[in-house]
Amino acid sequence: MRILLATSELYPYSKTGGLADMVAALGKTLARQGHKVGVVTPLYGPILQKAGELGLERMDWNLTLMLDWRTVQGSVWYLNKDGQDIYFIGQQELFNRPGIYQENGHDYFDNPERFIFFSKAVENLAMYLPWQPEMVHVHDWQTSLVPLLLTHSMESGKLKRAVGTCLTIHNLAYQGVYASSVFAMANLPWGYFGPSGSEFYGNFNFLKTGIVFSDKLTTVSPQYAKEIQGQEYGANLNGVLNQRQNDLVGILNGADYDVWNTEKNPALKYSYSLKNMSGKAKNKQALQEKLGLPQNPQIPLFGNIGRMAEQKGIDILIPALEDMLAGDIQFVCLGSGSAKYEEQVNQLRAQYPDKVAVYIGYNNELAHQITAAADFFLMPSRYEPCGLNQMYSLRYGTLPIVRATGGLVDSVIDPSESVQEADGFKFTNYNSNHLARTILKAMAVYYSPEKFKLMRSNAMKADFSWDVTAKKYTAVYESIFRKVT
Repeated sequence: MRILLATSELYPYSKTGGLADMVAALGKTLARQGHKVGVVTPLYGPILQKAGELGLERMDWNLTLMLDWRTVQGSVWYLNKDGQDIYFIGQQELFNRPGIYQENGHDYFDNPERFIFFSKAVENLAMYLPWQPEMVHVHDWQTSLVPLLLTHSMESGKLKRAVGTCLTIHNLAYQGVYASSVFAMANLPWGYFGPSGSEFYGNFNFLKTGIVFSDKLTTVSPQYAKEIQGQEYGANLNGVLNQRQNDLVGILNGADYDVWNTEKNPALKYSYSLKNMSGKAKNKQALQEKLGLPQNPQIPLFGNIGRMAEQKGIDILIPALEDMLAGDIQFVCLGSGSAKYEEQVNQLRAQYPDKVAVYIGYNNELAHQITAAADFFLMPSRYEPCGLNQMYSLRYGTLPIVRATGGLVDSVIDPSESVQEADGFKFTNYNSNHLARTILKAMAVYYSPEKFKLMRSNAMKADFSWDVTAKKYTAVYESIFRKVT
């Protein structure tokens, strides 16, 4: 098939979370499986600064797009990598900035304008690229206007061939809700703005627009697809999603093992594998030395990587650790987020300098080193559409301790589910006491060498490769194409 992926971030060029990883891995896997693949993403300031180094070429393609009454000019830059055509949308005033969505903790005030312009650029490419995409796959609210733009172009006769659309919801909580006046920048008939269209309690909702007008919807795990149709996780869109339940498919994200592997990884000082685990112990010692912790191979090391936000469970993780650190454990944390939680983890470090190491910010190399060195990976999320860190930790032989929600349900096997196949630990109730009890269960296994060895072996054998996941997306695309042609 001929597939155009549209995303607001794309690894390794721009990234704030798993979206960038997912689209990058999906695109190159689809290309490897024989499909014609294009990916379109904004040309942010840091990418533009390295355009020459990255090998980007400016195309002879000038964008002239309307935003309400204004005409806005843009450019298209091109790179071929991993068998894909990657298109970067340039617009000096809108995208040549240090951040993707925000700066210094504050969202850019013109994000609606920025991503309406980007969505119109995606539509432009979908219509006029010489290879004529058959399918446009959009991701999250930033590109959720694209299905409506294409729908209108087909209905009005401006686009004279059928183009299918698929929307993947990575996190329903982020919807892109703005004043109704923002809809004017779409230059679409106001008939699309209503309770059965883009309107949401009097406002314009980007994500709802995509949910209503896409041919098919996917989420990033089967469990999350179920959860968002209920009131607790539905973020006020569960009713709309229920209306489209026959078009909603949960597909568990894959892990990019080209990047996340233990044998050919420049971020790791020592390689290791299931056949030879000595390198994992050496990586543990190297990390302890690097972060100033006592170099003790016997002490259980717990790692955590991610945003310091309540979604990720930091509000229950800190109290649980306050109890557990009285015992003989070490904890390493990498991430940033709420100033309140950053301060609290730094207080833990001050209180237990020989047991806690903290890195505020993001460091890709350190993320690999923590995942490789740790014995357990803590991921007590309040909700988790898919999660990738638990998959990475499994491949690295680091047993995940997760809350049973979303993709964490689908990707981790607890001993209560199967003693012989268990590869991690789950708890259900969202509170620090239940998390602490699960940590104690994990430590009991750690001090039972045969059980720990079996679980670590199961973890490293778990396979979330993108080859399987991409074929599931291809099946969705094919069902859409049958519907629209």
